[in-house]
Amino acid sequence: MSITTIVLAGGLSLRMGQDKALMEIAGVPLLRRVTDLVGPLSRSVVVVTGWPERYEAVVPDCQWVLDRQTVGPLVGFAQGLAAVETDWVLLLSCDLPNLDVGTIAGWIEDLAALPQGAIAYLPEGEKGWEPLCGFYRSSCRESLQTFIAQGGRSFQRWLRSQSIAILPVADPDILFNCNRPEDWQIWHDRYKSTV
Repeated sequence: MSITTIVLAGGLSLRMGQDKALMEIAGVPLLRRVTDLVGPLSRSVVVVTGWPERYEAVVPDCQWVLDRQTVGPLVGFAQGLAAVETDWVLLLSCDLPNLDVGTIAGWIEDLAALPQGAIAYLPEGEKGWEPLCGFYRSSCRESLQTFIAQGGRSFQRWLRSQSIAILPVADPDILFNCNRPEDWQIWHDRYKSTV
């Protein structure tokens, strides 16, 4: 299954107080860690950001899409979709330290068996879908653009109007993301020894 991976690195990291994409695990920035994991599994890796010059030296082998609006992940995703030529897209945020190649490869193998009507293959959490660690058919562009043109900015609202296949996640910790200093400390205290 040929996929494109879109990595979102356009957030302002206000809650973290520093650029999340450049925070390091064993000397490797989070953004580089994510792109290195998905690179061998993807036809191409697209990084969506408002500041490509900040990251070009960190991940030089990626395709860049300039996030001109920086108004949230849904619009960033739509901008990244314009660069996609594969049927399936893996969408990831740049702050997922527990991702691993084996899990992602297993998820990719599932795509061929999904119902044709499902526009996405996403984990479901207590608060709804986990839109920044899952798969989308590139054909969702039209629906997404229509939603955004009508003023929509919420992934959850858009996804509620779509047919979604549930991506089963054996270990929910794989979805752990770092938004605040406390999250980063939790990761260091609980997970760092496993990486």
